[in-house]
Amino acid sequence: MSDNPPIDPSQIVQLDGRVLRALAHPMRNRIVGLLRIHGPQTATTLAGRLGVNSGATSYHLRQLAEAGLVEEDESRGNARDRWWKACHQGTDFDPATLLQTEPELTLGFLHGIGQTYAENMFRAIDSWQTLDPEWREATMLSDYGFHLRPDQLRALTDEVLAVFEKYRTDLSKPAPEGTAMVTVQLQAFPREHE
Repeated sequence: MSDNPPIDPSQIVQLDGRVLRALAHPMRNRIVGLLRIHGPQTATTLAGRLGVNSGATSYHLRQLAEAGLVEEDESRGNARDRWWKACHQGTDFDPATLLQTEPELTLGFLHGIGQTYAENMFRAIDSWQTLDPEWREATMLSDYGFHLRPDQLRALTDEVLAVFEKYRTDLSKPAPEGTAMVTVQLQAFPREHE
């Protein structure tokens, strides 16, 4: 169970049109996520994780820095080897407002998030065959359908998030022995009849 204090609100960036423009590219969103999870990295390290060249990650890092989402980690590296770190540990936004003010950017950003979530799931599926049996048995791939009103959906997600908070850990610290970094993805949305 978590014994970490709640996330400091100053570590949450609020998306506006300017920040949304920087994150609308899926690779930039993934770079910020990697820096938040794995801590400071170089453009070369990020390129290896993303399967692209370091020129691409360098370009995207500069765009993210201009938007105030990443910054150079002055405590690492040298003139030739620049390290970058995330400026915030979370992102918050009001999709209804952003859909009215920046509809194309907002949809591009949300599509990028969906793409990242799908890629995470495909990587997990690809690794299941070689996964330790204990981890394989603990892993879940499922969906559930309900008939709910909007207020009930909000209540359901609030209850699930409260459970997540019980298990929250500081990912910037070394993993305790016997643990692994685990991703739990949550999507809750009205579904069209098929």
